[in-house]
Amino acid sequence: MTWTTPRDVRALLLKRWSSGTYLARLASGEPWCPLSVPIRGPRSGELASRFEEIRGWVAQWEAEPRLRLEYKRMGGRTLGVNTIPARAWIDDEETLWALLKTADDVRTFCTLHEAAGMPRIAAWMAANPMKVLGLAGDWPSITATVRWVEERARPGMYLRQIDVPGVDTKFIERHRGVLAALLDAQLDPERIRDDLPRSDFEGRYGFRKKPGLVRFRFLDGRSLADFTEMTVRVAEFTQRPAGTGTVYVVENEVSYLAFPEVTGAIAIFGGGYSVGLLESLPWLAETELIYWGDIDTHGFAILDRLRSRFPHAASMLMDRGTLLAHRAHWTREPSQATQPLTHLAPAEVQLWQELCAQTHGRSIRLEQERIRFSVVQNQIAR
Repeated sequence: MTWTTPRDVRALLLKRWSSGTYLARLASGEPWCPLSVPIRGPRSGELASRFEEIRGWVAQWEAEPRLRLEYKRMGGRTLGVNTIPARAWIDDEETLWALLKTADDVRTFCTLHEAAGMPRIAAWMAANPMKVLGLAGDWPSITATVRWVEERARPGMYLRQIDVPGVDTKFIERHRGVLAALLDAQLDPERIRDDLPRSDFEGRYGFRKKPGLVRFRFLDGRSLADFTEMTVRVAEFTQRPAGTGTVYVVENEVSYLAFPEVTGAIAIFGGGYSVGLLESLPWLAETELIYWGDIDTHGFAILDRLRSRFPHAASMLMDRGTLLAHRAHWTREPSQATQPLTHLAPAEVQLWQELCAQTHGRSIRLEQERIRFSVVQNQIAR
C-alpha cells in the first residue's frame, strides 16, 4: 500500500525534530504556526475495487486524536460521494510534543536555555538545540566553564587552573569541541587567536601549553653537570651542547639507547612525529644532522618534515640496500602515509614510491630495531 499513514506523518515530523527545527523556532520566540502534512490516499478508480481497504485506512486516521484532518471528496454515481483525509494538521506545540513524545526533552531544553545567563550562548543554543540536548547532563558545567574563562582566565594559565565545581582537565578534553564553539561565540574577538584552529585549544584561547620536551644523550662519554642523558624543555634548549658537532635523531627508543659511541656527537630521541619539536631549535641549522627512522612510508614522511625545516639533514640506513638485506625481518605497516613528500632525495623518493606501490610486498616495513647491530656500527664507522 502506498497510501500515507499516521505512522508516516510521525516519522516525517520526527525527522524534522531531529534536525532541531522545532526547538530552534521555540527558542527564538518565533510565533507558532500550525503544521500541515499532505496525505497521499487512494485514487477515485480504487474506490470500488478496494472499498473495504479504504474504510480501514480512513479508520486509522480517525483513531489518531492528536491530528486535525482536512478531507476531500471522491467517488461518483456508483458508490456515491465519499470523503477521505487529504491533509493532517497539528494546531499547537503541545500537540506536536505529545505526538512525538518529546515533551520531557522540550522542558529540559527550555530550562537549560533560560538558565544560560549569557545572550551569546543562548543564541548559540537556539541554533544548536540537539547538541545541547545531547549534552544536557553536563550542560550547566559546560556553560559555567565558559563563564569562568571569560571572567577569570588570564594569559599563561594552564587548563588545570580552571576552577569550576565538577570540572577537571578530563572534562575539558571530553567537551573540547563544544567548549571551543561556545568560547568563539562568547569571548571578545581580541581574546581569540583566529590564526590557530579550534583543535589547538590552549593556543587559541590563551592558555599555556604543556612544554615540549627533548631527550638527548652524549655519545662520547661527555656529561653535563654529571648527567650523560637529559630531558629538557624545548624552549630552554637554545644552545648546542659544547663540543657537539653532530646530532643523530633516532626514532626508536631502544636504538637510541644502544646507539654506538661517536666522538663529538649526541643522540636525540625522535619519537615518531614528535620530531616536529626540533623545528624550534635553530642551532640545528648549523650542526651536522642525521635522521635514522624506520624504512616505511611514515619514516620517510617524518624525514620529509624534518628536512622541510633543516634542508641539510641526511638520512641513515633508510635505503633499498638495507631494506632488501633484511627481508627476513620485514613486518607490515598498519597504515601508509601517502601524502606528497617534497623534501626527499631522489633515491629516497624512489624507495618511498616503491613502498606506496607495494613493489616489494604488501605494506612492508623494516623497523630500525630489526636491523643487525653490526650494520649500524659499520655505518657509523664509515
